[in-house]
Amino acid sequence: MAASPVPGGGGAGAVHSSNASGFTFDSGLEIRTRSVEQTLLPLVSQITTLINHKDNTKKSDKTLQAIQRVGQAVNLAVGRFVKVGEAIANENRDLKEEINIACIEAKQAGETIASLTDVTKRNHLESDGQVTILTDKTGVVQAARLLLSSVTKVLLLADRVVIKQIVTSRNKILATMERLEKVNSFQEFVQIFSQFGNEMVEFAHLTGDRQNDLKDEKKKARMAVARAVLEKGTMMLLTASKTCLRHPSCESAHTNKEGVFDRMRVALEKVTEIVTDRRLSGETDSSSVSIFTGIKELKVNIEALRENVCCESKENLSAALEAVLEHVEDFTDSAYTSHEHRERILELSSQARTELQQFLSVWMQTQSRKTKSAAEELELTVLKISHSLDELRRELHCTAMQLAADLLKFHADHVVLKALKVTGVEGNLEALAEYACKLSEQKEQLVETCRLLRHVSGTEPLEITCIHAEETFQVTGQQIISAAETLTLHPSSKIAKENLDVFCEAWESQMSDMATLLREISDVFEGRRGEKCDHLSLPKPMKNNANLKSLKPDKPDSEEQAKIAKLGLKLGLLSSDADCEIEKWEDEENEIVRHGRSMSRMAYSLYLFTRGEGPLKTSQDLIHFLEVFAAEGLKLTSSVQSFSKQLKDDDKLMLLLEINKLIPLCHQLQTVTKTSLQSKVFLKVDKCITKIRSMMTLVVQLLSLCYKLRKKMENNRWGSATNKDTMDGQN
Repeated sequence: MAASPVPGGGGAGAVHSSNASGFTFDSGLEIRTRSVEQTLLPLVSQITTLINHKDNTKKSDKTLQAIQRVGQAVNLAVGRFVKVGEAIANENRDLKEEINIACIEAKQAGETIASLTDVTKRNHLESDGQVTILTDKTGVVQAARLLLSSVTKVLLLADRVVIKQIVTSRNKILATMERLEKVNSFQEFVQIFSQFGNEMVEFAHLTGDRQNDLKDEKKKARMAVARAVLEKGTMMLLTASKTCLRHPSCESAHTNKEGVFDRMRVALEKVTEIVTDRRLSGETDSSSVSIFTGIKELKVNIEALRENVCCESKENLSAALEAVLEHVEDFTDSAYTSHEHRERILELSSQARTELQQFLSVWMQTQSRKTKSAAEELELTVLKISHSLDELRRELHCTAMQLAADLLKFHADHVVLKALKVTGVEGNLEALAEYACKLSEQKEQLVETCRLLRHVSGTEPLEITCIHAEETFQVTGQQIISAAETLTLHPSSKIAKENLDVFCEAWESQMSDMATLLREISDVFEGRRGEKCDHLSLPKPMKNNANLKSLKPDKPDSEEQAKIAKLGLKLGLLSSDADCEIEKWEDEENEIVRHGRSMSRMAYSLYLFTRGEGPLKTSQDLIHFLEVFAAEGLKLTSSVQSFSKQLKDDDKLMLLLEINKLIPLCHQLQTVTKTSLQSKVFLKVDKCITKIRSMMTLVVQLLSLCYKLRKKMENNRWGSATNKDTMDGQN
């Protein structure tokens, strides 16, 4: 199964899904490298913690055994890492020498750490019978640093390999697209398009892995948008090109096809710019500043000026407000803004100017008059300007949301699109002109609404979603009109009708995404936004059509179902055990509790799946479930690691060792999701459930251990405080 270009979607190569199974991608090396790296670095961190926690080198037997296990675990992880690095080096001769040198350094560092933490080699008895170890702290620290340095080198070099693969894949696609544009025979087109589909499958795999690795949410959103354009563009390119071949003398058909090719080239270029970290074409610094962002920065600068922690001049603050109000004119100048909203926005804008000038005036006075009354007056002006800006922000939000909601409601039935289809089949050119004009008006409304929504979106990924929606309505609207014109000129053409259907479907899909976008913007504004890593409003794949294979619910035979149900029974019990541990905690908002509860609920959903019940129905559902469950497991380990920093050394070590049993299982589960589960999903479900059972067993143990250590820590603090009070009383 091709990697999904956007969360929840099928790959661009879904057009030729049957060809995908023959590919093996080098990106698998990147996945394995990343998995080993994420296992390795926490272990190195533990080594550093162990050797730095005390000057005294005497340690208990329990601690000595733990030190040795950590050292061995580091060395084993390094060995796996080196194997992956050497595999990458053998496939990339230009980087082979550099990677091999870094791998040798990593291997030496791992062996050094294992040797220095080996109890059997360094057991020196003291007079009190205790064993000393790690007397050569400097050696261990140096080995750990060398290990981190060499691992980083390999990862950076591997990253260059992946970038090179993506750029090379992009170049192959561009070359094939050029051939597709010039093809004259249908037979030749089919042959070249088959190659194009295979290349898009490869590109989807490479860029999908890259998107998952991106830490910058803004870049991740841009990548999702570009890949969605390529996925939808693949189907549009197919039908638009076939229409051109069937009607070579039709100008509107050529216009339609050229629009598809142009947008796909732009999307390919954007992907390359993201992975190579170049400035995106046409992007300027000012383009990323929305009204909400401007208001937020202005309020921060006002607070900083009040506290005298910045040298921001009053002229700069006034200029910042004017820049915000200049964008506000997008709302007041819009023909679609109601009279009541316009008047209210103008009133609040004027009020914000007045309040800012009042604040600046009072601030100037307080510089020479350091009194309590002056400070209180300054505080009052800050509250007033903050309130004015908040009211303006709320009014703009209500204006944009109401306009968008009204538009979606009014056009929910897609009357214009249906009329264009009927007009085309009837060959009615006069009616075509009328409905094309109506669609253009609708397009302009939607484009302007998206522009206003961007100002109130609240987060950068949602801003990017708004920009994408604006571009999609702008481009797709023109393409629908050209496709409808082609069908009207050739009313009996089945391929022209299919082509118009594809573009209309893209329009309807974008309207649906816009409705989701409104919900997310509202959640952000009201502070109800959940912990979703991915925005639901980011583009999704198009609906199934004749050229795409749908995902149907998979039904195993009775024997397989019985086997899976038996495996799931233990999982249901573990979910109950986790809930019992969670109930002990008084702080329900604790990070460990929240992630533990989330994993427990997900495990119960999988238990229902083994009984043929619950929300999980298809293999795609299962793949997405595994991705989310693994990610939640890593969030839990991260929260537990943060908690461990509050503990004493022996307790901390015990907890970290438990964490490092869970982390590899999470990474293994992530690797499973990279493989194709579609063809033999029920042959692998048992393995997935077994792995999740192991993870939930560790989760239950972690929840119990964290609770005990937390209580122990609280009791120690209470005891220390009581002893201190007693001593103070005696004194």
